[in-house]
Amino acid sequence: MDLREMPALRIGDLEAKIPIIQGGMGVGISLSELASAVANEGGIGIISTAGIGMLEPDFNKNFREANQRALRKEIKKARRMTTGIIGVNILVACSDSHDLMQVAVDEGADLAFLGAGLPLNIPEKLLLDDSGKARIKVVPIVSSARAAGIILRSWKRNYNHVPDAMVVEGPLAGGHLGFKKEQIGNPDYILEKILPEVISVIKPYEEHFNRSIPVIAAGGLYTGADIYNIIRMGAQGVQMATRFVVTHECDASMKFKETYIECEKEDLVIIDSPVGLPGRAINNRFLNEVSSGIKRPFKCPWKCLRTCDIENSPYCICIALTNAKKGKFEYGFAFAGANAYRVDKITSVKELIATLKDEYAVAAAS
Repeated sequence: MDLREMPALRIGDLEAKIPIIQGGMGVGISLSELASAVANEGGIGIISTAGIGMLEPDFNKNFREANQRALRKEIKKARRMTTGIIGVNILVACSDSHDLMQVAVDEGADLAFLGAGLPLNIPEKLLLDDSGKARIKVVPIVSSARAAGIILRSWKRNYNHVPDAMVVEGPLAGGHLGFKKEQIGNPDYILEKILPEVISVIKPYEEHFNRSIPVIAAGGLYTGADIYNIIRMGAQGVQMATRFVVTHECDASMKFKETYIECEKEDLVIIDSPVGLPGRAINNRFLNEVSSGIKRPFKCPWKCLRTCDIENSPYCICIALTNAKKGKFEYGFAFAGANAYRVDKITSVKELIATLKDEYAVAAAS
């Protein structure tokens, strides 16, 4: 193999031609259109399940059913547009996370990426069939070696099974972050420090189960050179989200994409989310009004996130992110990674991946 070429990413019996996973971006940003385009280029495309039921007209009345119906539709659409690898991103904190995982299994999604919490209490029937064979490849998203160790010990004890891969997400990611506010700018918590610690925790479980558990790096990776450098550190793949927002195929509105193009570095701020986690977003009037104490009254049709403090929340994050997806920024805001300010144009997924490959080759040759 030419060392200037990106290596393949193997997760069990799946093989992606390039080691790039398009990160799941919730409330309608990464759906079938984007996921299938990435899969067609040899990467792994991800449909986000967070708030996906907002696509359905009866969401406010039949939240659980609407989420399941919308996810089924998006997986089926993706399958019609690609023969590549399609996964789903599910928030463990969602009150219907097990329902959504069941849909992913039923519709034949290749993988389930589980974030926003530790997946310790998955019903065994969702993980394994009667013969002990995995129903779907499961990839937890963690922010520390400690979290990785808790999951591995729990799965070994309860299922005699281990995850098929693991994503390590650093503090430069967009959206909700698995760190305390004071950790986000602390050099002890950068991705390059966390990654080898997680690899070290995983190694004994690979040996015990005689199988590979690929580690995928995420959070702040922007160029092909970034991919090359993090793979040299031991990652076997990368998860990237921000770069894929400003593509023609991204399922967000044009106004949402333009918000990325227009933002400056100082516009990227850490906010206190209503769900009890810090998050990185593009600052705007909506967020400034929230910071000044202005509340956006709302009726909650369904407590979609277990950690949401409905009574004291200044706004509904699901509604705010849905408005942003549609370009209605007077009523919402956009999550974004720390490098969003570097985006300067809209491109196609094919062009983006070609650029990343070229950058990788240059870095590998230097």
